[in-house]
Amino acid sequence: MTIHPTRRNVIHTLTAGAAALWTPGVFAEELTQTPRSTAGPFYPDKLPLDTDNDLLVINDATTPAIGQVTHLTGRVLTVKGSPIRNAIVEIWQVDGEGSYLHSRGANSRNDNKRDKHFQGFGRFLTDSKGQYYFRTIKPVTYPGRTPHIHVGVKLKGRDMFTTQCYIKGEPRNERDFLYNRIRDPKARQNVTLDFKPIKDSKAKELAAHFDIVLGFTPEG
Repeated sequence: MTIHPTRRNVIHTLTAGAAALWTPGVFAEELTQTPRSTAGPFYPDKLPLDTDNDLLVINDATTPAIGQVTHLTGRVLTVKGSPIRNAIVEIWQVDGEGSYLHSRGANSRNDNKRDKHFQGFGRFLTDSKGQYYFRTIKPVTYPGRTPHIHVGVKLKGRDMFTTQCYIKGEPRNERDFLYNRIRDPKARQNVTLDFKPIKDSKAKELAAHFDIVLGFTPEG
């Protein structure tokens, strides 16, 4: 799995601040596990030919997807704070028109409303520090749900761990049935991300950080 060097630089830039505040073994208490959540009915039923970590540009297309560009970074960790390398992180979400990459997704019968330039799904293999990076769009709502991004983590010999992340300050969160199932305040905070404007970005790009804390290890 490869990404362009400039994008590899992005992951180090956007995660440097968070990583600098964290050292394995420093915390005596265990980290709060990321709550599981359903993969939903719209995990792609036919994966796109392009499954890289840049959801804004499909293959060598020159037209980008519609939406507010968001750089989503994070780490996959154990509850002890150890990074998990070589984990496959997947994300999938609706496009700017509220449609999933699925034959039964919204707008599936009307190709004129679907953003054909949005990949809708991506993968990234975590590095030695457990880090991952995606370039995508800020999630939008679709009927019945608050804006969210589905996230899956695959480790050898285990079923995929699935969760969802949400936008901090989004008023529809409190009315969302899945968001309200997360009773633990720390767990809820873990999946509620601050989509921050990137300083000096002329395109008004955003950055969001999501550490995924698993209750198991690749060996356990």
